[in-house]
Amino acid sequence: MTESATGPAMTSRERVLAALRREPVDCTPLVNPTSVATVELMDLVEAPFPDANREPELMARLAATGRTELGFDSIMPVFSIIQESSALGCKIQWEQKDNWPTVRMREPIYETPDDIRIPDNLLEHQDTRCVIEAIKILKRQFGDEVAIIGKTMGPWSLGYHCFGVEPFLLMSLDDPDRTKLCLDRLKESTIVFGQAQIDAGADALTLPDHATGDLVSGAYYREFLLDLHIEFAEALPVPLILHICGRTVDRMDDIARSGMAALHFDSKNGPQESMDIVGDRISLVGNVNNPETLFAKSPQDVREEVVANLDAGVQMIGPECAIPLQTPIESLRAIREAVIDWHAHDLGRPAPTSHA
Repeated sequence: MTESATGPAMTSRERVLAALRREPVDCTPLVNPTSVATVELMDLVEAPFPDANREPELMARLAATGRTELGFDSIMPVFSIIQESSALGCKIQWEQKDNWPTVRMREPIYETPDDIRIPDNLLEHQDTRCVIEAIKILKRQFGDEVAIIGKTMGPWSLGYHCFGVEPFLLMSLDDPDRTKLCLDRLKESTIVFGQAQIDAGADALTLPDHATGDLVSGAYYREFLLDLHIEFAEALPVPLILHICGRTVDRMDDIARSGMAALHFDSKNGPQESMDIVGDRISLVGNVNNPETLFAKSPQDVREEVVANLDAGVQMIGPECAIPLQTPIESLRAIREAVIDWHAHDLGRPAPTSHA
């Protein structure tokens, strides 16, 4: 443990967990609750897609670059959103190094709630077992130095994968009760897979549930997901980081009372307007823009977005979502540099002597 101006500095793990509890930290933690993978990082450690999505050693090796190459305070080894959908029986397009694996949603596996079956061997499937084993590897490698974050998909996202996006959304319009029954049956996967990752050593879990502002309203969130998210926060005994893409200010007030520890929020939501809504009820993680800023703009543009989040009081800084696979490493390293510089120049916050 290193020393700072105020005494013993926190480890990265302590820093992240404190921020998730909205407690004081020695330096704003760098947290990426979704994929850190890029082609450049894959080449650097010889852990390419698609193999790094299916082999625990490669998954752990690629995930660790978030720490070893980028200096983040967390490591999150799940690069896709398809692990448990694959285990449920969805057909997967595995792609190659330059693209993420995807569910073939034009080939749905369910049509009605009665079709839903959570396999007894869900955790023995190659693609769920890979995540569990990768977390164990990372825990052995990093111990209590870094926060290890797992990922378990929420039932709304699983509904898209298993029924197809359009059929699932049409069902939510035509038969809300049947949709709620589907969500209630799919939630078993969310809890079982999440608990297995906790047992393997995960300190926190990302819970993506893609009720995005582009597809559904805040009223939908209240009707279909708020109670389920409250249930997840009570059932899973680690901090949960809810991930929802898109413009979500219309549901942030509800999310803030869900019991989730944090919301991983999109750059379509301003840092200050988001903080004004959630206050001190939930932590925010984000929200550096991916497709424009990290992928295509300069490190200086990255730093400006980081500073806007820090000035607003956002508790954890990182990309808004899974990093584009062609993102240059220097843009990602600029996130850490901006945080350190901001603390060094802000008299109200100590500058850490180390970010390790």
